[in-house]
Amino acid sequence: MGNLKIGIAYNLKQSLEVTGEAPEDIAEELDCEETIDAIENALQSGGYGVVRLGGGSDFIDRLRDESPDLVFNIAEGFGSRSREAHIPSILEFLGLPYTGSDPLVLALTLEKALTKRVVASLGVKTPAFRVVRSLKEKVYDFPLPAILKPLYEGSSMGIRLHSKVMSYDELNSLAESLILHYNEPVLVEEFLPGPELTVGLIGNGKDRRIIGIMEIVPRKIAQEDFIYSLEVKRAWREEVEYRVNPDYIISSCGDELRSSVLKIAEVLDIRDFARLDFRLDKNGMPNFLEINPLPGLNPNYSDLPIMAYAVGIQYNDMILEIVESARKRYESKGCHYLQQGS
Repeated sequence: MGNLKIGIAYNLKQSLEVTGEAPEDIAEELDCEETIDAIENALQSGGYGVVRLGGGSDFIDRLRDESPDLVFNIAEGFGSRSREAHIPSILEFLGLPYTGSDPLVLALTLEKALTKRVVASLGVKTPAFRVVRSLKEKVYDFPLPAILKPLYEGSSMGIRLHSKVMSYDELNSLAESLILHYNEPVLVEEFLPGPELTVGLIGNGKDRRIIGIMEIVPRKIAQEDFIYSLEVKRAWREEVEYRVNPDYIISSCGDELRSSVLKIAEVLDIRDFARLDFRLDKNGMPNFLEINPLPGLNPNYSDLPIMAYAVGIQYNDMILEIVESARKRYESKGCHYLQQGS
């Protein structure tokens, strides 16, 4: 048969209409044209036909017009805590294959507290936490220092250099500000002093593999005070150094990290690609923070491509491996028409 046609589902930063009352970082997790261009070029390098589907209100019409064989999904969605599940839900309803995790995983992992509860039930360590759901709720019995995060956001939205609090007055004031600003509950999480790590994952089942463990090393601040905040991510070249598979991490807790990541991925059925974040506690033990089943894929600054480059995987090869992972997954279910022709 002829070459497969792959549609790319995505949401662009410039497609979001921002009002004066919206948070300044409201479009942070959305993609830029540079990322879509890179993914399209990578798919074309593998011999695939490519169409751009977007992810807005005309998405279904675009699907009908273009009839792709498979959808490469990086659409973050708009609105509620289930927004990342919108596009894959449509694709499942229409019976169309797609890359990445299913609606259940995407909805669960955007809710940080629920994800931590599930992961903790697997015996994986995670920092102590609680959720503040209303302006009336005050906290005076949580271990300090703590870090506060909007409950349903990604890409460090709502996480700033001042998100670490040392007193209950600071905690309650910041929680109130975040609730008002983001109109959602707030995760209050024990702040751990050790290095922050992110782990890249590609594949499924017996082919699932960790491509790298990356330490985020601060350049300008002591590790025990470091927050991988929005300000840091926006100026990452000046603020941090990325170390992939550092020897001391691999030797001290690499096995435990790998075991935890693969256990989480298997039980939650994380598909094709993902990134999982951890931080070490005062004893040097990894603690789970969150899962990103739609990790950034910008070729110049996203964590997963940076890890891939460091272990000798070129960007195009990484994108094609994600597609191949999805294709094999569907073939195992009897969807054999996804075999690429010559």
